[in-house]
Amino acid sequence: MRKAPKKNGTSLSDQAYNRLEEDIVTLRLAPGEVLSEAALSESMNIGRTPIREALQRLAREGLVLILPRKGILVSELNPGKQLLLLEVRRELERLLARTGALRASDAERQQLRDIADGMDKAAKSKDDIEFMRLDLMMNDRVAEAAHNEFTNRAIDLMHGLARRFWYSHYKEAADLPLMARLHANMARQIAAGDADKAGKASDDLIDYVESFTRATVNR
Repeated sequence: MRKAPKKNGTSLSDQAYNRLEEDIVTLRLAPGEVLSEAALSESMNIGRTPIREALQRLAREGLVLILPRKGILVSELNPGKQLLLLEVRRELERLLARTGALRASDAERQQLRDIADGMDKAAKSKDDIEFMRLDLMMNDRVAEAAHNEFTNRAIDLMHGLARRFWYSHYKEAADLPLMARLHANMARQIAAGDADKAGKASDDLIDYVESFTRATVNR
């Protein structure tokens, strides 16, 4: 397994989660693959307790299945559920964008501007892995900027499944540079503090995701 660089200021559990989440959503760990705490601990050079905590978090998000006395499996893809997920995600993303525009700290606004700049670069280079890393970072920053623990918890349950669906199918039916630009616009509108424009940017992003999802499911 690839070893990602450690991130300053994050716990070992967070490091394990970030690395496993990326490997699952980018299909390095394939749907149905069996995972082992011991093997993951050895390959990632992280203790079993942080690995277990990361796997429990991934299980809550639906990316792995923990089967008592049987093992840990990467969950299967379920395209049919993506449209149901989007019904809820649309409302939560808009709420997060609007409240984030109003409540974000100066530091959070600057982080969102930096992410937007990174998205611009990813769009130009069509770097899908860099886009996925920035997407995860943006999800976290937007949720934090809203300063609402309840919306934060709710959206956390959706992002991993949505990210994996996107990565699994984007080469067939999507435009990565456009997706990156839509993310960048949303990040900048939140950073600018305009709740109406931030909400509109969120809707524009989800509109595109929904059209991509419908094209994929129908195909």
